[in-house]
Amino acid sequence: MTSRLAPDRPILALPDHLISQIAAGEVIERPSAVVKELLENALDAGATQVQLRIEEGGVKRIAITDNGKGIPPDQLPLALARHATSKIRSLEELETVGTLGFRGEALASIASVAVLTLTTRTADAPHAWQIQNGTVSPASGAQGTTVDVQDLYYNTPARRKFLKSEQTEFGHCAEVVRRIALARPDVSFSLSHNGKTVDHWNVSQHDKRSAQILGDGFAGARLSLDESAGPLRIYGFVGLPTASKARADAQYFYVNGRFVRDKLLTHAVRAAYQDVLHGDRYPSYVLSLELDPALVDVNVHPSKIEVRFRDSRAVHQFVFHAVQRALAQTSATAQGHVPAPAMSGNGGAGNGLQGNSLPWIGAKQASFGSELMPVARPAAGAYGSMQQQLRPGGVAQSLENYGSLFRAPEQSQAVTSPNTLIQPLPIQATQPAETSEDDGAPLGFALAQLHGVYILAQNRHGLVLVDMHAAHERILYEQLKDALTEEAMSVQALLIPVTFYADGVEVGTVEEHQETLRKLGFDMNAMSPTTIAVRAVPTLLKNADVQSLARDVLRDIREFGGSRVLIERRNELLGTLACHTAVRANRSLTVPEMNALLRRMEETERSDQCNHGRPTWVQLAMNDLDKLFLRGQ
Repeated sequence: MTSRLAPDRPILALPDHLISQIAAGEVIERPSAVVKELLENALDAGATQVQLRIEEGGVKRIAITDNGKGIPPDQLPLALARHATSKIRSLEELETVGTLGFRGEALASIASVAVLTLTTRTADAPHAWQIQNGTVSPASGAQGTTVDVQDLYYNTPARRKFLKSEQTEFGHCAEVVRRIALARPDVSFSLSHNGKTVDHWNVSQHDKRSAQILGDGFAGARLSLDESAGPLRIYGFVGLPTASKARADAQYFYVNGRFVRDKLLTHAVRAAYQDVLHGDRYPSYVLSLELDPALVDVNVHPSKIEVRFRDSRAVHQFVFHAVQRALAQTSATAQGHVPAPAMSGNGGAGNGLQGNSLPWIGAKQASFGSELMPVARPAAGAYGSMQQQLRPGGVAQSLENYGSLFRAPEQSQAVTSPNTLIQPLPIQATQPAETSEDDGAPLGFALAQLHGVYILAQNRHGLVLVDMHAAHERILYEQLKDALTEEAMSVQALLIPVTFYADGVEVGTVEEHQETLRKLGFDMNAMSPTTIAVRAVPTLLKNADVQSLARDVLRDIREFGGSRVLIERRNELLGTLACHTAVRANRSLTVPEMNALLRRMEETERSDQCNHGRPTWVQLAMNDLDKLFLRGQ
């Protein structure tokens, strides 16, 4: 493309109106940007009530009214001037800015591309004042400020062509309001579109505001978080893995009250979920990070959506470990329900029932983590140790006697019949039915096995259902992870090496990554250009299909590289290995074997979810069972 400018064109200073419109292009990219800037100004002014009126997606009108401290009439012309603000005075104040806005560009940029009317009144003023087109005049109004923006981009029609539909633009505006309302539950917000009220949130607590905005689904499947270390504090809510979503549209992170979409923080939270969440799912969370303003630079992005930390590694590790500890010690919530049996004919007539079915009863998964060991929070002076890769609090896991967890299939004494729904098992082999409050077995004791898939157990609350494959998969995964971290991977030599056909890429991977394979517990060599021999595997995986296991390991190493698969992709690889060896469906277990699995679950961190984020067990309380069978009705 050739330039249309003459090579001898002189350098000239741009006129003020063009400078303002260029600045507006950086700050006011769409109506939602206007909403964001005006809302931040309202909160900086100390408002506790904010009303927003939007018409035609914000293109026709955006009016925001607050009850803040207002602006004195003699300062109104400066309020609309570029780089004029009351929030900072010097470079030192810029480096420790504590307000949402500070550049003094927002109102000037908006006024350059729209018709702006500002009406304001301070507490000691007899009446309000208004500025429009540079003219200040008396007006009527209560204490606070109203900014009325009409005909956005009226003087730059080309900009309007890049806007989306009315509903899309309003959706962006509503999302901005939700983001700010989540961070400020101490402020009431009211939002209307085309004269109809869309949202209204009264002053409330953080938990109630997040439930109102993100819905009951999030409120019923969230974990509370509040940790401090040195100058850092993180608090808010993280969603349970079983409540994950297919899109990352419920992730809200705030730094000193400012909504940010920062890659460092997003990566820290995502890394904390990697043990309990499938790669294609996204967690939901509302988290706030507080720290000394001098430790974070908010002046690195035109819309202040990104920040830069002075010690980014320490912040990353603090957020990562805080979220990881919360997920390690609490339970997932089952997202399904247990349907009641349908009643046919007149079976319910004698009981006075008005329908032919019972309401569904929700199955819950109560936490047993708190019954075993409390979470240790970092001490106030622990800031210097945040960069250490600390293991979350919990019961220490042991690799000893793992082989006794399950007997060989031929040793099982359970009777299996294709026509038997529940396999009869000797109940007398378990703990007595009546157990004390401090029996140390939150998951209870096994009663039977259902379809070779689920374990039925009894605890003091009622009935416990356990997905034995998912639970065993988590136990194996945590043991493999510990062994790899401690470089104590136990190796089982094969009596007869397993050989299989391999292509040139697989053979090359074996030859190039011997050290990585050794750390993972594999003794694998290329016998020929088309043959690979496996002579040893990790002891924990000795019962797996060796050929399939080896191919999966080589595939991951080939795709991500030896060093990355041990660092960044380690958990995905170990999850694959655990899945290969976990007890399969239709495997008959004796009562002692089932009880051994339950005890291992209680000793294993994150055992409430499998490696893919599914719950491993659910609790049916006695009250739920009584309702199911209409006892007491």
